[in-house]
Parts: sequence; C-alpha cells; structure tokens
Amino acid sequence: MGWTIADVWEAIARSQPDQPALIQADRVITWAEFDARSDALAAHFIAKGMSRQGKVAGYLYNGPEYLEAYFAAFKAGFAPVNTNYRYGPEEVRYLFDNADAEAVVFHAGFTELLEKIRPQLPKVRAWVAVAEPGHPAPAWADDYDAIVAKVPAERPVKAPWGRSGDDLLLLYTGGTTGMPKGVMWRQDDLFQVLGAGGNAALGVPPATSIGELVERIRGPEHLKATMMTCAPLMHGTGQFSAFIAFNGGGTVCVLPSRKFSAIELWNEVERLKISNIVIVGLAFSTPMLEALDANPGKWDLSSVRSMSSSGSMWSYENKKGLLGHIPQAMIADSFGSSEAVGLGASASAAGAEAQTAAFMLGPNTAVFTEDGRRIEPGSGERGLVAVSGFLPLGYYKDKAKSDATFKVIEGQRWSVPGDWAEVNTDGTLKLLGRGSVCINTGGEKVFPEEVEEALKRHATVRDAVVVGVPDPRFGERICAVVEPEAGAQPTLAELSSHVHSQLAGYKAPRELVVVDSIGRAPNGKVDYKAVKERALAALGAVV
Repeated sequence: MGWTIADVWEAIARSQPDQPALIQADRVITWAEFDARSDALAAHFIAKGMSRQGKVAGYLYNGPEYLEAYFAAFKAGFAPVNTNYRYGPEEVRYLFDNADAEAVVFHAGFTELLEKIRPQLPKVRAWVAVAEPGHPAPAWADDYDAIVAKVPAERPVKAPWGRSGDDLLLLYTGGTTGMPKGVMWRQDDLFQVLGAGGNAALGVPPATSIGELVERIRGPEHLKATMMTCAPLMHGTGQFSAFIAFNGGGTVCVLPSRKFSAIELWNEVERLKISNIVIVGLAFSTPMLEALDANPGKWDLSSVRSMSSSGSMWSYENKKGLLGHIPQAMIADSFGSSEAVGLGASASAAGAEAQTAAFMLGPNTAVFTEDGRRIEPGSGERGLVAVSGFLPLGYYKDKAKSDATFKVIEGQRWSVPGDWAEVNTDGTLKLLGRGSVCINTGGEKVFPEEVEEALKRHATVRDAVVVGVPDPRFGERICAVVEPEAGAQPTLAELSSHVHSQLAGYKAPRELVVVDSIGRAPNGKVDYKAVKERALAALGAVV
C-alpha cells in the first residue's frame, strides 16, 4: 500500500497532540510540537531549492533534533542520511560526497571540522546548525532553533512532488572493514520490516491502514512505549528502535549526557518510568549491571518491561545479572544488520536466560553454503545467514557490493551480509561471526567472536577482542586483546587453558595483549583493523 513514515507520524500527532514524543533531560516535546517543528524544518529545506529525494545528513549527537530532522526529510520527500560523529574530516567528507548530501543538520561543536571540508562539498545547499553552549551557529549556517520556531501557515508541509513509499532512507554502515556504504531502504519496506505498527512478540499483527493503526493506539489495551534509547541514533539499532516506538504512538527518550553513564541511565529510568531500554551489548550492559550490583535497591525499576540489544553479542552472565535486579523484564536480543533486519532473535526472562550467540531463526531466515545449498539442522556444516522478505534496494551507488550482498537463491532475493553460523538440531543458530574478520590458522578457520565469548566467561576478563597475527608456520596465530577486570592480571596460560576447555585447541590464543580499554564505538562494535594494529605494535611485529 506504499506506507510513508511522515503520513503515519502526522496521523499519530493529530490523534494525541499533547502526549510527549521526545524527552531529553528537562526538554519535553509533545507530538504536536514534534510535528510542527519538523514542518518548519521541511519548509526550510524546500525553500533552499533541494531536489526530489535530496539527501539530508544528520551530523548530530542524540537529541530531539536528530529525529526532527528525519521527520522533516520524510515530510518533504527527501532522504535522511546518518553520520557517525566519531569520524574525522576525510571520513565525513567522503560520506557527504558519496551520499550526494544537499542539506546537513549539525551540532555547532562540529563547526571547526566542517570548515575544513566545506569547499569540497558544493552540492550542499543548506547548512543548519544546532547551537550549543560555547558553540553558536557559524555565519555560514542557518540557526536550527530560529528555523523550527517559524511554523508554516499551511500544514502538513509537502513538496510539489508529494510522498511515496519508494522514498528512501540511507543507513550508512559502520565502515570497520572499508569505507561506509549507504544501505537504501524504501520507506514502505522499512515500515513493514519494523512491524508496521504491530508486534509479533505480543501477537499483534501489522496494521493494514493508518486509520487502523491510530485506532489501535487509542485502544485501552495498547501499551505505549516510553523508550530510553541509549544506543546512538546515528546507528541502526537506536534509530530503528526509535521508529518502532513512534509507530506505536510512544515516547523516545535519550540520556542528558553524551557519554554513557549507567548511574544517569538508572536515574532517568526511575524519573521517567521508562518501559523499554535499548542498548548495544556489553559496552552498555556491563556498566549497567555493575551499577546495580554496587547499589542494590537504590532505584525503582518496576516500570521496565523490556531491555533490547542488537548489533553486538553479550553474555549469558550479564543477562542473568540484569534480570536478577529487574525480574519482571524481558531481554530481547536481536541479530541483524543495516542491510538485514530480522536474521534472528532470542528472548530471556528471569530463570530462563538465553545463552550467548544462541538465536532462533527469523521467519524469513535461512543458512546457505557459499554455493547456495541450504544447511540442514544438526549437520555441523557452516554457512552464511540470509534473510528474505522486506529488503533494502542495495547500496547507494555501488552495484558491485550490492550484487555481492543481495543474491537470488532458490528463486527469491536474499540479503546475505556475511555472518557465518551453524544450525543446531533444534533449529537455533550458533553464530560464529563475520567472514571478513575470520582468522586462518594452519588451514583452520577461526571466527573471532566465538573465541571472544569464551574469553569473556573468564573471571578476570572485562572485555576481549581476538585478532590474527602473523605466524611463520601456520600463517596466522590467535591473539587475545584483553581488557581485564579492575585489579586483575590475566595470564596467557590461564586464558588459553580456559578457551581450550570450551573450544577446539587451535582456537585457543597463542598471544596475549592486555589493554586499558578495548575502545568500542558507541554502537558497541569494534574496529578489528585498529585493534590488530595495536596488537602488532605491542608484540613488536610489523603492521
């Protein structure tokens, strides 16, 4: 039926204008204000002469402005683009140029970086700055607050070309194995793959019309989410989770601070009566659990219904510990990527915690060998996880990489992002990891994530990454890069023995590098190339 996200959110805003849509610290933006402010920004983009499906880059930290910029782009038939705020000048320039960005909405703290690359970005028609303490909008940019304060007389704002379910959202990947790639999601496909206002876990089917969706939200049995998105909105986990909350008429909350603090999170959960918490694996769950263990009973967490994570595996022990403090909650652990939503999922409840990397196959998911043969459960064979159904069109301006990821198998189109797995006898996945970081030692393939999870089960290990380093006999040997628990001094012998007790001997580390911090990105992911360079430097090897 060609769902467009702006049409859905506008209908929700009309039905509940006074309900909160966005909260950050003491800022509360109602659905009516969310709609009006986004209309004003959409009108500004149109007035700047942007073209149909012109790209609007959000170069922003978490905050209401991020989602308002996206709503504005959806309204005017433009395509929003995420930007990693950790990138350096050349990476930002590459992304804006590759995306053909015509508008950039940015926090003014990035002014100095942008001034270095602006002359190389002639396609950008609109620079919009969100002023910050000590960082006013530069003279060459328009002030965000001044724009959104001028609500247009005619609403909702639509460009002359209108809206279409074919309108795009570009989700740029993290780029840890190469330069970022823009995954092209049609709005209709994205809305559908995010549930179309339904909830499969609760047995709620997708809505068939906007009218039905709004009536469902108004119903007395509908549970609106008050969602705390700890994950960055610049990444798919945080962004798509926020969309799901909005599609159900809920409220999206973000932390007041830009650096994650578990204490601040639990304070906000209690203050705002948060029902859903969105994180990304151990980078968030470990300090969350440590704060609860150190302050038992300090916070009223009775409002929490779920904690969800995607994009990074986390441990059974962390899940069990968190559920011990919040026994009424469910933990939803989803396995997917920017180009493949819904590969698998696991659910944990108090007393029934799912093991690390054990996922149920999604309804449209299968595992295939490299030559396209379906893996049989319990066979012990390894294959690539694939998902069909609602899929992206491909990567923006990159046919070769699109063809390599989006394949026709068994007569239908699949997204095969590169994750290797085995299928257990009961149909669950044993996730092994990405082939792009696979280590070849003596002809045996070792997937780092499998070894990392074994290492994290050792009492002295807070976090771990596994890389391959040169070996004159075996080609590569396993090196464990470990961030120890406070005061701990793990040795190679004990960690190698610990891994060997769980996995094949050739998967046990032969080298150990201890670091103060693994240095994970805000989305919980790790740059394997950078970690490998650190390991080689520490071992005195040549990069």
